[in-house]
Amino acid sequence: MALSLYVDTARWRAHQKTVIDQFPGLIPVCKGNGYGFGHERLAEEAARFGADMLAVGTTYEAAKIKDWFGGDLLVLTPFRRGEEPVPLPDRVIRSVSSVDGVHALVGARVVIEVMSSMKRHGVREEELGLLAAAIEDVRLEGFALHLPLDRPDGTDAVEEVIAWMDRLRAARLPLHTMFVSHLRAEEQARLQQQFPQTRFRARIGTRLWLGDHEATEYRGSVLDVTRVAKGDRFGYRQQKAASDGWLVVVAGGTSHGVGLEAPKAMHGVMPRAKGVARAGLATVNRNLSPFVWAGKQRWFAEPPHMQVSILFVPADAQEPQVGDELVAHLRHTTTQYDRLVER
Repeated sequence: MALSLYVDTARWRAHQKTVIDQFPGLIPVCKGNGYGFGHERLAEEAARFGADMLAVGTTYEAAKIKDWFGGDLLVLTPFRRGEEPVPLPDRVIRSVSSVDGVHALVGARVVIEVMSSMKRHGVREEELGLLAAAIEDVRLEGFALHLPLDRPDGTDAVEEVIAWMDRLRAARLPLHTMFVSHLRAEEQARLQQQFPQTRFRARIGTRLWLGDHEATEYRGSVLDVTRVAKGDRFGYRQQKAASDGWLVVVAGGTSHGVGLEAPKAMHGVMPRAKGVARAGLATVNRNLSPFVWAGKQRWFAEPPHMQVSILFVPADAQEPQVGDELVAHLRHTTTQYDRLVER
């Protein structure tokens, strides 16, 4: 009995092809937990569709994935002087976001990230004059620009890239390759048309692997079902059942990522009101689980355990049976499955 990730492989790959066709030179991203699929699985997919480069999050991920992917590996986390050294082959390319970092990587293959409106990290405009000498000692693969997802101020992503291209050109820095993130296909096409001598390479993870929500589905197996009456005590904390129904033990707990939720940016009155309502229910131990039974998302009977969750299904619903599978609405990037089932 397991928490399983079901994948409609043909549909999943058809979506991958759609994205690859839209972004010539696309670099697939495989970081974190491998977007829910795992590093090895995504490395295999990238090799299958002929990617020459795979982007990873850290040097530790690169050290692991190098045995599964034979092309170049681009580490997205910028190099910092004094970081723990990790033995890596020459086909690993380091991102660098400071002039000091470039000086410290003599002989290395590097991608230099410049400061975008994200304001996360990157070389600033006033530092570009210092780069001309620094890049003499490295093998420069290109520059990178990591762009924001939303633009509530109405600014234009293409114009931001163009502005940086102009700055780099004014500083007499080579513009043979620009690595970009979070551009639409038509935006990349506009840039490629305007700068035909520069190769634009999109680094894409979420859109590539998770863009078709119908291609994947998590399901948790029912391990036990126990009938309870209103007022019966149960669980670690011996809470009382609020009504007649069943306690349903289902595969999937905190070790799988069940019950974990990343903070969300809320826009508008309604999403904020729902957030306040959920917080209020949580104070009286009412937490909605990700598991669905008989068409409804069911409540946790108590906080999820390490490998299982206990749900409460009221008596007016159909009784689950041991061996049934409950669909679970889980975030791929925080979930670890027990098994992957390809269909």
